[in-house]
Amino acid sequence: MMVLMPYELIDSEFRRFEMSAEQVLDEISRKDIEFIDIQFTDIPGRLQHFTVPAYMLDGSSFMDGIGKVDGSSIRGFLTISESDAVAVPDPSTFSIVPWRERTARLIADIYLGYGAGRLERDPRYVAEGAEKYLREMFGYGSSFWGPEVEYFIFDGASWHYSEGGSHHSVKSTEANWNQEGYRIRYKGGYYPAEPHDTLAEIRSEISRILWEGFHIPIEAHHHEVATAGQCEIDMRFDTLTDMADNVMTLKYVVKNVAVEHGKIATFMPKPIYGDNASGMHVHVSLWEGKANPAVVLEGARNLFYDEDDEYAELSQLGRYFIGGLLEHSHSLTAIVAPTTSSYKRLVPGYEAPVYLAWSRANRSAVVRVPVYHKGHDSAFKKRVEYRVPDPSANPYLAFAAMLMAGLDGIKKGIDPGSPVDEDIYTMSAGRRRQLGIEQLPTSLLDALESLEGDNEYLRPVFPRSLIETLVEIGKEGYRAIGTRPHPYEFQLYFDI
Repeated sequence: MMVLMPYELIDSEFRRFEMSAEQVLDEISRKDIEFIDIQFTDIPGRLQHFTVPAYMLDGSSFMDGIGKVDGSSIRGFLTISESDAVAVPDPSTFSIVPWRERTARLIADIYLGYGAGRLERDPRYVAEGAEKYLREMFGYGSSFWGPEVEYFIFDGASWHYSEGGSHHSVKSTEANWNQEGYRIRYKGGYYPAEPHDTLAEIRSEISRILWEGFHIPIEAHHHEVATAGQCEIDMRFDTLTDMADNVMTLKYVVKNVAVEHGKIATFMPKPIYGDNASGMHVHVSLWEGKANPAVVLEGARNLFYDEDDEYAELSQLGRYFIGGLLEHSHSLTAIVAPTTSSYKRLVPGYEAPVYLAWSRANRSAVVRVPVYHKGHDSAFKKRVEYRVPDPSANPYLAFAAMLMAGLDGIKKGIDPGSPVDEDIYTMSAGRRRQLGIEQLPTSLLDALESLEGDNEYLRPVFPRSLIETLVEIGKEGYRAIGTRPHPYEFQLYFDI
């Protein structure tokens, strides 16, 4: 027996996880598809692709894969002495690309050549491993994930660096620094109506393509807090690996639609000084029994919901999950906020989380338990929101690492402490010390050093070589920024 939810009204007949290889081949023939784009994600989180003619795809392509990947040329994958890799398309990810003529895409899993099995550093493999660990080691049915992906759409952006000088420039008709038009004030961009919001129709087009073209249901889209075109599109929650696929697809669609409109999109966390940066708050819940985002079968139960809890209707298991997130936040930050730009976001004063605490509703805490609704009819909505991640993170690795931290909290019964319902931003240092509230790492280097010292909770699904690669890539970026003169240093020190 199926228990229907309010969002069951969404047509789920063509949900992507139901497609088989045979159905994909039939669809390619029926729609007269000429080319197939094979996509996968590298370790830093950038989408990669190659294209094959549709007539080269057959049933064996989904079994044996396509041997076209030089793993040594994909950042963090393989060395030059072991470079042959195979891309095995996942038929459930089949979608037609609307801006490329007679072209469809498939997301692929990466395998080692010569039948040596999965590439253990393939981010999608790590995400799938985390889901398997959840089922086999804890006996839970599934986890649901709902990231709030923020980004900017600019009219233009340019940057240049050389030994003789550097600059960057951003253009936006909405920007507060413009001299004319309907400008959006700093921190004044949350929900303004048109004509102040110049990007509403572009977001609608993106949302339409995500649903009609890529079968990703959208809950809402809106302008975000910052000036100069900050946006957010909220996808319907999904299981871990599927949601990571969806995040990569959203980035792909946003960038391409922006270009079609003569604009440019960026998921860089902090492209503008003096205003809010882009985050990726992630909502998560654990479930017992069989469930997917469209249907919950009888016997499925949200393990984070407890109707007897007066504070937030949050179960003890949910509290332990929060305890794991807080316990490992220093090292976790290196994965969910993996760029130097991330730490220009994680500062007081711009609504970004800085202090290690949890609460209901309170957006100044690292972990929040939303309380929009109350009662058993809303049990399926109960979740934990982790506010540290930003959109520069590799979603496969970020979600997997969050799950492993939370499960470690459950396994060890880590108490998150009492919730903090005060505004932590305005709290005195003495008051924070009194409550035992620590601060997140203030630099990428600090976070990476924490990851080096605290990674055992990740090890069941993150191979040691991947953790070492993440640290190496992060330190490379940190050194690249730290060793180059910054234009503002001239303002501070040129006349010293």
